[in-house]
Amino acid sequence: MDDSEKRISPQNFPSKLTFYVAICWFLAAFGGLMFGYDIGISGGVTAMDDFQIKFFPKVYEKKLHAKEDNYCKYDDQNLQLFTSSLYLAALVSSFGASKACEKFGRKPTILIASVFFLAGAALSAAAMDVAMLIVGRILLGVGVGFGNEGVPLFLSEIAPVKHRGAVNILFQLFVTIGILFANLVNFAVSKIHPYGWRISLAIAGAPAAGLFIGSIVISETPTSLVERNKLEQGHKTLKKIRGVDNVDAEFNQIKAACEAAKQAKSPFKELMKRSSFPPLIIGILLQVFQQMTGINAIMFYAPVLFQTVGFKNDGSLLSAVITGVVNVVSTVVSVVAVDKVGRKALLLEACVQMFISQMAIGFILHLNLTATGSLTKVEAGVVVFLVCFFVMGFAWSWGPLGWLIPSETFPVETRAAGFACAVSSNMLFTFVVAQAFLSMMCHLKAYIFFFFAAWIFVMGLFVVFLLPETKGVPIDAMNERVWKKHPVWKKFMD
Repeated sequence: MDDSEKRISPQNFPSKLTFYVAICWFLAAFGGLMFGYDIGISGGVTAMDDFQIKFFPKVYEKKLHAKEDNYCKYDDQNLQLFTSSLYLAALVSSFGASKACEKFGRKPTILIASVFFLAGAALSAAAMDVAMLIVGRILLGVGVGFGNEGVPLFLSEIAPVKHRGAVNILFQLFVTIGILFANLVNFAVSKIHPYGWRISLAIAGAPAAGLFIGSIVISETPTSLVERNKLEQGHKTLKKIRGVDNVDAEFNQIKAACEAAKQAKSPFKELMKRSSFPPLIIGILLQVFQQMTGINAIMFYAPVLFQTVGFKNDGSLLSAVITGVVNVVSTVVSVVAVDKVGRKALLLEACVQMFISQMAIGFILHLNLTATGSLTKVEAGVVVFLVCFFVMGFAWSWGPLGWLIPSETFPVETRAAGFACAVSSNMLFTFVVAQAFLSMMCHLKAYIFFFFAAWIFVMGLFVVFLLPETKGVPIDAMNERVWKKHPVWKKFMD
């Protein structure tokens, strides 16, 4: 190992876990709780009769017809727009969030996210017509755009190298807790007529309030402070979050990275340079592939999916709660394992697990679920097990690592802009999958699961040949230690 590598070795960056920094991690991760709640609440609310009668009476009428096609009874573009409008708003706003991160810092970006979340939750819960409902979802979407930009960057920059993977995955852990919480809320209020759905949508204000308080309490990241020429404050903050006085080596590395970043006049122009392609391509593909596993299709519409295979409304919501618990527990596995076994091992193992699950679900539905029949209890139980097996694999791999790896691989000069491109790719494909899934299920029927399985196979090849390992590498040493040494990506580096 040469002298420069010794200097940037993580062992030379002393730190200890303090109560204050743990609180910072916890409060920032509330952004994940808010995002997860929004994902989880949609499917349950759209399956509620009272909600359908008020906003989507045609869907309700269709559902009442006993002979209605199992795969097509929820195929309604307006109903899908209720869910997917949030992601379109998040896609557009993530670029504004990138500018806010650069100009004002990570902390104010998270504060802006919480204000939009609060406004969106209030408007959605009070909605009197479809337009009001969708404007509420759009406000929530802007909150998601700002939150999903600010929170993962904040967590990656504030975490010590040896714990960076685990700390960043707190965001995804809180996403999974948000989904579970939403499923429990939907299950609890489904019997409250006619306004149970309003309670579900209003409770989104609780994690939004937590994020608002968190955004006031947390420190700005040292990188963001140095980037904006607040050197003394950056040094002081680094000492505070590391819990030690000897932070000069790490501070000097942050300072050097920020000075190099100042040579770049426009971050988005920098992203178009050949040397920026490796992290940009990896960041975007990870986010696209995360959606093409089929996870959001399964989580958004878990209640609808379980109704399709024969569960009644309550049974379907209960099944969604079960998948939510599996999601949370499996994400904890990732927190423990990611900095020990590395990123690639988790992603590859999950590809095998998710491929088997999607293929098996597809075969069972293809062979046993007719358009107007239902599965036997045993068959439906097997589908629930396979959905849980799929969620388990996703939750300790592509779920958290899809956010972690793009947040840790960009250099300072393109970090906010590059991560904005990754976030917007995620939101674009989340929007496409959310808007298209029910229609695809109607037309492809069980073959939709084979469609997602094919994508998972491609993802496995991507991990083997193109994805570098980033475990244990300081965030500002990625170019030297990762990209310049990778057999494919080194050709792109200056």
